[in-house]
Amino acid sequence: MSSDYSTLVSKVWNYAHVLRDQGISYGDYVEQITFLLFLKMDQERSGLLGEPSIIPASWRWDRLASKTGDDLELHYRHTLEELAKEKGLIGTIFRKAQNKLTDPAKLKRVVSLINDETWIGIDVDVKGAIYEGLLERNAAEVKSGAGQYFTPRPLIQAMTRLLDPRVGETVHDPACGTGGFLLAAYEHMKGQSQDRDAQRKLREKSLSGVDIVDEVVRLCGMNLYLHGVGNGESPIVARDALANDPGDRYDVILTNPPFGKKSSYTVFGEDGGTKTERENYEREDFKYTTSNKQLNFLQHIMTIMESGGRAAVVLPDNVLFEAGNAGEGIRKRLLNQFNFHTLLRLPTGIFYKPGVKANVLFFDKHAPRADGHPNTKALWIYDFRTNTHFTLKKQPIANSDMEDFEACYWVNNLSQRKETERFRRFPVEDLLARDKTNLDIFWLRDDSLEDIDSLPPPDVIAADIVENLQAALDAFQSVRDELGSDAQETA
Repeated sequence: MSSDYSTLVSKVWNYAHVLRDQGISYGDYVEQITFLLFLKMDQERSGLLGEPSIIPASWRWDRLASKTGDDLELHYRHTLEELAKEKGLIGTIFRKAQNKLTDPAKLKRVVSLINDETWIGIDVDVKGAIYEGLLERNAAEVKSGAGQYFTPRPLIQAMTRLLDPRVGETVHDPACGTGGFLLAAYEHMKGQSQDRDAQRKLREKSLSGVDIVDEVVRLCGMNLYLHGVGNGESPIVARDALANDPGDRYDVILTNPPFGKKSSYTVFGEDGGTKTERENYEREDFKYTTSNKQLNFLQHIMTIMESGGRAAVVLPDNVLFEAGNAGEGIRKRLLNQFNFHTLLRLPTGIFYKPGVKANVLFFDKHAPRADGHPNTKALWIYDFRTNTHFTLKKQPIANSDMEDFEACYWVNNLSQRKETERFRRFPVEDLLARDKTNLDIFWLRDDSLEDIDSLPPPDVIAADIVENLQAALDAFQSVRDELGSDAQETA
């Protein structure tokens, strides 16, 4: 096993660059790396850890790695075809798998690259860095954002610590991406009990996720497999989480639904909205009809939470202020029927996609109160955005940056909270009285607007300009989409 993880990452990246020059995209490369790494690590789990292989003997790594030339390419193609037919985690990882490394020499080079290392002992974060780097390059190539796949690890870990999932509880991510939240929850829970049955239930029954993108589900399955989660059964599925109410209910929801304001469809709620887009889904559990993807995800999460369950959800600013019946109605429902107790205003510059201004909403699900009063008594807002500046490369967000918010949160006793410069309490009566129930609330002075000497560095200013322009373009796009939808209805 390589002792220098950065060297290994560079090795994988450099060969991706070589293949890119020869016509194989980064996306295809990371997909093939996923297939091959799975086979290699399955062998290592058997040889090094003594765990039984869940791969049929004919398609295991040793059969593949020993071949060369056309025999190698033929065997690899048949391996992918046969494993795609398997059930459980294997079928999930190899779903729709096809060989994109059809040149036997290139395929042998990748097989040798993987075979020369022992991967099972490498920190999962290192593998995540490999995948993220490749997907980021591929996103730049095709001019699409990789941000929908990744949430900064310090944020994931803080959200997980604050929700504090316990052994015996179920944890779900309806937009699981590569599994960051599920892995963080597993790491948080696995040391809580030494009982063998509890540990088995944690690995096999407690964690689940959904994602609509096959390639991302594949990476998620891979990451969970490295931790021993699933035990042959797949804890994640490739499907559209918004298509219907799955019927299952969960104790803990940790998620960052994909960025982007518009869905490719409208979900019809009980209010009888009649907007028309490319696809229409009807859900009786949704109270409001909207084409806003994040608002639909919020309604979906409201449905799938167990009574007494808790959620932490990353959502963009528009969820807090979007006008119209749906936006205002969903915010009122969140305040009245749920205990929406905490809002974290996130800084810019922490996500891959520019222009993202996001928040974390923390809320619990309770039965209606007998006195008819809202379940939310007060919303505590932590302004982590004003006068804070991060960039992905030069100044990324770190675990230490979350410490003040975590201290203010008082995870074990919310009644002990105290107001600070960045942490303020807003009674629910005042929030419900605000115009359109607008929750886009700030109170700190932006120092950069007052004193030119306090302006951030030029690269931060440039990033802010890009983010504001992108946000404006997104707003214009949503207006155009709405106009187009109205034109279809009147046609």
